[in-house]
Amino acid sequence: MPQQVRGVVAHKKGDPVSVETVVVPDPGPGEVVVKVQACGVCHTDLHYREGGINDDFPFLLGHEAAGIVESVGDGVTDVAPGDFVILNWRAVCGNCRACRRGEPWYCFSTHNAAQKMTLTSGQELSPALGIGAFVEKTLVHAGQCTKVNPAAKPEVAGLLGCGVMAGIGAAINTGKVGRGDSIAVIGCGGVGNAAIAGARLAGASTIIAVDVDDRKLGWAKDFGATHTINSREQDAVEGIQALTDGNGANVVVDAVGRPETFIQAFYARDLAGTVVLVGVPTPDMRIELPLLDVFGRGGATKSSWYGDCLPSRDFPMLIDLHLQGRLPLEKFVSETIGLDDVEAAFHKMHKGEVLRSVVVF
Repeated sequence: MPQQVRGVVAHKKGDPVSVETVVVPDPGPGEVVVKVQACGVCHTDLHYREGGINDDFPFLLGHEAAGIVESVGDGVTDVAPGDFVILNWRAVCGNCRACRRGEPWYCFSTHNAAQKMTLTSGQELSPALGIGAFVEKTLVHAGQCTKVNPAAKPEVAGLLGCGVMAGIGAAINTGKVGRGDSIAVIGCGGVGNAAIAGARLAGASTIIAVDVDDRKLGWAKDFGATHTINSREQDAVEGIQALTDGNGANVVVDAVGRPETFIQAFYARDLAGTVVLVGVPTPDMRIELPLLDVFGRGGATKSSWYGDCLPSRDFPMLIDLHLQGRLPLEKFVSETIGLDDVEAAFHKMHKGEVLRSVVVF
């Protein structure tokens, strides 16, 4: 029987969000209803509100979440009612060419729930990233649920659903940072600091944080940065080279996603080093580089999609590392808030005042 719950809805580009009654249908084949326990406030949700993703308003916002499976539809076998799960927005299909060649993190055909959540008027909602988790209960595809150890707190576990996984994966999965390597991370918000935490976990010996905000550089030290550079006061490329015997870092992660930061990353890496772009650029952005430099510096330039993660592999492992005290996920939580506080949290995030505000139900 359909249920009525409270959720955060964006009706129009740029307008403040509102908390409204959302109708959640029973799960159909391959679908799951999840009682959401916590959901992080991510920049992607703000992009949806601002019309930066598409114009399929109204949106049911929220996607970086964890909760308890309440009910499942026909054919669901991987999770059951009562399971503690992290929601992910790349439910791999298992059949496309990427999945068949053993690289499901590049899946070209992701699944979402076929049934739709609506307002009480019957108007269909577009769930952010196929999830829509600023809501007391949500309907998702079963493949978007990854079962993890329930000993983890929901407010930290849910962060792996997007930003923290993107950063950790950019360093470990995409950049292949290993023991003794040097890494520089440009942009020390949630994703950048997650890359720093991932590099520390992987055993990097030199971890350089670059930002224009001393407060964020202070956060970076908490996550394992061995050196910091305020690029308002010092040239980032020269600073990184000076800290790496004049060579540049083995891996440079651009967690900002702007032409100027990408060019910094390109020239701040060592010869045959790796540049990883995990910050998301806008469609109008362009870069210009001498083709001879692209050839002459060698190495690799990569983009990192969702940290090139496989949720079924990475989420349980990272939760276990957190519970062992080796991955301080709790440091990403700047504050816990209620559903009615999401709009205010957007303003704090835009000003760079928080790493993550987390809605707790």
